[in-house]
Amino acid sequence: MRKESHPLVKLAKDAIKEYIKSRGIIKPPEDLAEEMKGQAGVFVSLKKRGQLRGCIGTFAPTAKNIAEEVIHNAVSAATRDPRFSPVSFSELEEIDCSVDVLTEPERIAGPEELDPKRYGIIVRSGMKKGLLLPDIEGV
Repeated sequence: MRKESHPLVKLAKDAIKEYIKSRGIIKPPEDLAEEMKGQAGVFVSLKKRGQLRGCIGTFAPTAKNIAEEVIHNAVSAATRDPRFSPVSFSELEEIDCSVDVLTEPERIAGPEELDPKRYGIIVRSGMKKGLLLPDIEGV
């Protein structure tokens, strides 16, 4: 998980702020950092006063690079999470943001290999799929 001072978090916050102000979608920086160039699933989580305020992500890449994935998912977390009303401009200063970049999933042999503090967990049953991000409070 990337915290507030990380470039991916700054990109997410910039994307949210611009979208809420003008409904505009920012472009990724022209001089992409190496970690923004690849492709990966990305989750963006928003908290307000320590409480979840929005979380949207992708299991696998849907954009041409991680920067675009972050921008898209940040805007979605702020405006399209069905559990919450859209983030308002007046809330922006209170919103803390984290970004999780997913690695390729690996199968495990059994439950003894699970470590939810260190690794995320994907569970599938038929056509349904769920994800637990790593190191979630209370897990």
